[in-house]
Amino acid sequence: MTLRYSAPTALEYFATLVQSDEHFPLLEAAACVAHDEYPELDVQQLLGDVDQLQARLRRRLAPDAASLQRLQVLNQFFYGDLGFGGNVNNYYDPENSYLNAVLRTRRGIPVSLAVLWMELAQGLGLQVRGVAFPGHFMVKALLPLGQAVLDPLTGQSLSREELLERLAPYQRREGVLGDEEPPLGLYLQAATPRDILARMLRNLKEIHQSQKDYPRLLSVLDRLVILQPEMWDERRDRGLAHAACGHTQQAVADLEAYLAHAVRQGTEAGEIAQRLGALRGG
Repeated sequence: MTLRYSAPTALEYFATLVQSDEHFPLLEAAACVAHDEYPELDVQQLLGDVDQLQARLRRRLAPDAASLQRLQVLNQFFYGDLGFGGNVNNYYDPENSYLNAVLRTRRGIPVSLAVLWMELAQGLGLQVRGVAFPGHFMVKALLPLGQAVLDPLTGQSLSREELLERLAPYQRREGVLGDEEPPLGLYLQAATPRDILARMLRNLKEIHQSQKDYPRLLSVLDRLVILQPEMWDERRDRGLAHAACGHTQQAVADLEAYLAHAVRQGTEAGEIAQRLGALRGG
């Protein structure tokens, strides 16, 4: 008898990568996001390309180079020699979230640039973390004399005053200025690889929602539901996207799961229940 093996789908491949937090391959999982737009993408080739950049970078440093020197050489290589930076002319282009496109164009958004920068930094032995700073993803490097917080668009190290200045608009919107203002350190906690990947996907989600591109939105929400299965708002949004695409059975299943598990307030539960009833009746 001949045994036949079928290759995993792009979504199944993604699911195997993100099932455990113990050894979460952030670069590989983030690269897989592009499969929705580039189904023929060879992720292993992309990882190999990053390894080649890593090898070029290592040749610029002595084995006993200090941490600060490693950071300086990394930033010169990444931002100066390779020319990575923000896509200021088309910030909301989905391509900014696809690592294969970011590697090709050298343009991205803070979180996608941060994923590549952190991979190179960790290869140099630097202790770096992502920071889910409000409105603008950051990175931080843990150095012998303290931590440096950097903007992944430019590699610029930000002072406490500059961070507070960037934080102020968010705090005003949230009404947390004054005596109840949380300490800055609260906003500089390290983000987990899972949270970093979720931030990348939610950037794409916002773009596709704003453009009412429901097929692409569904692809992103499929990944978010796999990545964070207990974030029931994502299940709700996927159900609504299925409904917009005419996928009644899938929409009903997602909205039922949302109503069964989510903590709901106000009129939203009633609105979703009404939508669910209409879908069942249809």
